[in-house]
Amino acid sequence: MAALDRSLVSSMPIFAGLGPQQIDEALADARSVRFPKGSPVFEQGHEATSFFVLLHGHLQVVKLTPAGQQVVVRYVTPGEMFGIAVQMGRPTYPATATAVVDSLALVWPSSAWPDLVSRVPALAASALQTVGSRLNEAHQRVVEMSTEEVERRVAHALLRLVKQAGRKVETGIQIDFPITRQDVAEMTGTTLHTVSRILSAWEDQGLVEGGRQKIVVKDPHRLFALAERG
Repeated sequence: MAALDRSLVSSMPIFAGLGPQQIDEALADARSVRFPKGSPVFEQGHEATSFFVLLHGHLQVVKLTPAGQQVVVRYVTPGEMFGIAVQMGRPTYPATATAVVDSLALVWPSSAWPDLVSRVPALAASALQTVGSRLNEAHQRVVEMSTEEVERRVAHALLRLVKQAGRKVETGIQIDFPITRQDVAEMTGTTLHTVSRILSAWEDQGLVEGGRQKIVVKDPHRLFALAERG
């Protein structure tokens, strides 16, 4: 297998501070894999045989609850390490990751992790930072679910997506991957009917612009004020 080009990752935050030799060592056990739109990268409950860094595209991470409810946990954007179940002491993946557009990821075997961090200790710090960031986001969402009315939860969810994957367009900031009202409902613990009612009202007020699997935030300042009111 040909060695991967370090220019693929040298600008990514998780590799920041690593020298060329360390990056080459980090990539030695990796391979690049394409995941077509709609294909699973890994599935909830399956053995955690690999961990990943997303190079291109976007992934949706979904968890199925014991009651059978589907919850959109988060979206993965380029440069992120994900699928780090083994690093968290889990033998299986806690959720399912699916490509929402054609995507490309670096894939390492989970068995390579102990040797990898002994050779490149900075990667362990990056993984720990990733876990801390996910935990902080999860805590924030729990607080929102417990204390906020639905409209504020939806506003917070859209603002997070704009921060993660916003792309400037003529009418505002577009979330740069396909997203449906059902996805927003599953992110915010509410129903499709409620999200549709809220987004339709916001469209009338000029806050957002909708379309088929598309959301554009036209007035992020007003949306932020709505999210933070009270």
